[in-house]
Amino acid sequence: MRILVTGGAGFIGSEFVRATLRGTLPGSSGTQVTVLDKLTYSGNVLNLAPIADLRNYRFVQGDICDQDLVDDVVAGHDAIVHFAAETHVDRSIGSAASFVRTNAMGTQVLLEAASRHRLGRFVHISTDEVYGSIPEGAWDEESPVAPNAPYAAAKAAGDLLALAWHRTHGLDVVVTRCTNNYGPYQYPEKLIPLFTTNVMDGQQVPVYGEGHNRRQWLHVSDHCRAIQLVLLGGRAGEVYHIGGGTELTNLELAEQILKSCGAGWDMVRHVPDRPGHDFRYSLDTTKIRTELGFSPRVAFADGLVETVEWYRDNRAWWEPLKSPDEATGSPGDAGRTA
Repeated sequence: MRILVTGGAGFIGSEFVRATLRGTLPGSSGTQVTVLDKLTYSGNVLNLAPIADLRNYRFVQGDICDQDLVDDVVAGHDAIVHFAAETHVDRSIGSAASFVRTNAMGTQVLLEAASRHRLGRFVHISTDEVYGSIPEGAWDEESPVAPNAPYAAAKAAGDLLALAWHRTHGLDVVVTRCTNNYGPYQYPEKLIPLFTTNVMDGQQVPVYGEGHNRRQWLHVSDHCRAIQLVLLGGRAGEVYHIGGGTELTNLELAEQILKSCGAGWDMVRHVPDRPGHDFRYSLDTTKIRTELGFSPRVAFADGLVETVEWYRDNRAWWEPLKSPDEATGSPGDAGRTA
């Protein structure tokens, strides 16, 4: 199979590429991968260094909004796994234009090219944030989207375009929506690496409001295995939820990170809540479990310890990426799509 991975130099995209080319994902042996990535601030070619010399890997630097480039790159592939997105909620509140351009218009450009070249499958990677906030219970795949943040609204637009392309043009589209991700190579503006690297540098961790907002957590390796199952066996035109099953308040998460780093509560600093901050996300993952047999393998406690150790051992990777503003500013939600 020949796969085009957009945003493949980002956190989740690079994990998918590395795992695919190493043959650790089900049915991935012998796959040829092309990565298309603009290399914005959160895209990093160092994320792909472990597989950069493999013969079945090719990297193209470019913008998914560039119609001519996309048309040229898409030709000859069997499938697209579309991670490329602007993902940081706080940045979208300050300036939404790049989010609309990439997450909606970029997706439209890719869908048009996929239709022209009659690709066999288009997997669109999305987020639980498109649903808004839920006080109790969990969303299933039939729940209506009701995004609050500009980032989430732009992702919802991409989701709806992808599903419309299936219904209108017959393109084999599948949409996945996941919970918060964590693991190695995550850009240090995101919550877990921000807290972890701050503590390592002796700086306080910024917690929004009272810290009672709740999120579910999913290890990036489990997420990528689920995406592979959807790529190979998901039903066209369907949405699949992917989650890790662990739900924590931000304070509970901070406590676990502080414990892993050997730090105390004096390292926590409460900051003003952000506008429109969703209180809780929760996904019902019955569909992917029953249809495709997915279940997460990485227990959160184990995955968090391993993640903290990775950042401790890879200061040379994250230190150049982390600006003083990020260390002292507000915590971002975990990246889900890039």
